[in-house]
Amino acid sequence: MKKIKLTFVLLLIVVGVTVAQKNQRIAYIDMDYILQNIPQYIEAQNALNDKVAKWKANLDKEARSIEVLKTDLSNEKAILTQELINEREEDILVKQEALRKLESLYFGTDGDMYILRKKLIQPIQDQVYNAVQTIASRKKYDFVFDKSGELIMLYSNKKHDISPLVLKLIKIDVKKQDKIDKVAARKKLLDNESISEEAKQKKAKKEALKKKRVNEREQRIKNIKEKREASLKARAKKQRLLKEKREALKKAKEEKRNKKAQEKK
Repeated sequence: MKKIKLTFVLLLIVVGVTVAQKNQRIAYIDMDYILQNIPQYIEAQNALNDKVAKWKANLDKEARSIEVLKTDLSNEKAILTQELINEREEDILVKQEALRKLESLYFGTDGDMYILRKKLIQPIQDQVYNAVQTIASRKKYDFVFDKSGELIMLYSNKKHDISPLVLKLIKIDVKKQDKIDKVAARKKLLDNESISEEAKQKKAKKEALKKKRVNEREQRIKNIKEKREASLKARAKKQRLLKEKREALKKAKEEKRNKKAQEKK
């Protein structure tokens, strides 16, 4: 009630200042409405909620295990020695302290939830803030209030609601950023393609050089083989001619002997 009275007084002061200075321009936004109409915020909030649910489930699991230890100790206390009772109680205290630390790690002032929320949601809230600043500067507003915040607005004229303008500006910025990202992605793709093409050219040159060397080697082998075959053919021909010459000489001698023999007769 005190908070409502204080807020009402502050509102009256603002209204009074506005009446006193008619040249001042005032607008308001509905932060909840804006955020609920930004898909990135919904995705970020869902991701945060999923993480929080997992953390709570983990804490509940640890808490239940501690309760089981307490129940077991209570049921078995009558048959345990004091030393064993002390050990189990100490073990329970250690686990309870570990659970408190884990809870603080998850949901403490600088815990994982705070860090993750800042990482996922803070950038989107900054987007809204920047859009409000831009619109306020363009439209020359002196004050821009958040209807969904702590300020309770007893009455608000819809014509002063700039929430749709904020959403429109954010969507424009998102489209611009998407375009920039697409251009950057395209450039990266082209660079990669260029690098890939250069690599392909190098590979092609390497393969062409390898092929050239193989062809040259095969040609050398072929030339050597042809020379060897030509040499063998020339030697065979020479041997044949010598053989033919020897046979011709032998035949000539034989004819000469036969002729001399006939002459003697």
